[in-house]
Amino acid sequence: MTLKQPITQIIKQRISVRTYPQKSLEAKHLAALQECLASNLSGAFQSKLRFQLITAEPGDADALKGLGTYGQIKHPAGFIIGAMGTSAKNLEDFGYAMEQIVLLATDLGVGTCWLGGSFQQSNFANAMQCAASESVPAAISIGYPAEKPSWRDKLIHVVIDTKKRFPWEQLFFLDSFQTPLTQAQAGQYATPLEMVRLAPSASNKQPWRIVTVGNAFHFYLQRTMKYHPNGKGWFQTADMQRMDIGIAMCHFELTAREQGLQGTWKIVDPGIAPLPAQTEYVASWYVNA
Repeated sequence: MTLKQPITQIIKQRISVRTYPQKSLEAKHLAALQECLASNLSGAFQSKLRFQLITAEPGDADALKGLGTYGQIKHPAGFIIGAMGTSAKNLEDFGYAMEQIVLLATDLGVGTCWLGGSFQQSNFANAMQCAASESVPAAISIGYPAEKPSWRDKLIHVVIDTKKRFPWEQLFFLDSFQTPLTQAQAGQYATPLEMVRLAPSASNKQPWRIVTVGNAFHFYLQRTMKYHPNGKGWFQTADMQRMDIGIAMCHFELTAREQGLQGTWKIVDPGIAPLPAQTEYVASWYVNA
């Protein structure tokens, strides 16, 4: 995936766009997105993923009607839909790979919005012609941003408080969850961690927590009951907060690699204790020697 702008700039530019003008994507932008989708996108753990772009023809108001989004999205040029297999880290990899598409779209000037709890999974699955072993955990809407945000967009941004981010001391830690990590202590990794802090998440819950120990950054998921994996929350959907961790991992690795920082993802639980409530280990980034 080739980007024109620095990844840090793209991450800072990205916003959720829910209302679009009734305008098709230019051929060059469609081609760039299709090339990305055809590049066998994967996450840190190589789960089986595939993505498909569905566009509407100019003036065809009904082309996307079957992909019902409960009124969340108005006049998109299309959707990018993803399907995944059943591997252990499929959702983390899905979030990682789909966020790469989001960042490319942002670089192209194309607006996006993650759709998780706000769409009918069966319709998207039918559009993907999913195999029995596949599922569709999320999609993104795509289109050019409207010149002015609609009142609906403004209201959603206010209700969710989309610009608010937790401070460093609430997200990043040194050796244990008892000691916050400072930017000075993070050193070269201060910028990759800051790009994690700016990442989007379902309802802006920011569930990632990272503990650095020696040459490793250990990623944890601190759950919100609304998105409980056993379906006890508001939506009977995929585990959206696992996808959020994948998005965070994407921001972290793309930023690190752009800065010449090399590392490897591993699943090696460091056994840090005590853990905060509702917190579970996910994966670790080990700095290459």
